Amino acid sequence: MLNNPKLWLFILFFYSLFSVYPQELLYRTFFFKRYQALFKSEWLFIIVNAALFSLAHIFFKNVLVILLTFIGGILFALTFKKTKSTLLVSIEHSIYGCWLFTVGMGNMLGFPS
Repeated sequence: MLNNPKLWLFILFFYSLFSVYPQELLYRTFFFKRYQALFKSEWLFIIVNAALFSLAHIFFKNVLVILLTFIGGILFALTFKKTKSTLLVSIEHSIYGCWLFTVGMGNMLGFPS
């Protein structure tokens, strides 16, 4: 961030627009609309949604990534459940992801170093 702020801003913008937003369309908007009726328990639905979101990151081959995305998946699912807003959950997802990149954990999440 300090050495190349333009690259940092570009990565944050690119990540938010081309990674976060499509993920939220798929894992929250579509998933909630399509599969929520199949679950009687809201908590089970949230856990399944978070588990699927977490497993989508399995190609990083990192247990910490799986754990962080599972926790994030729960937070994002709860936000979407409460607000029904893809935009708001995308902003939340972007904030957490950009924060992880900014503090130096970006390599494990596929950000360039």
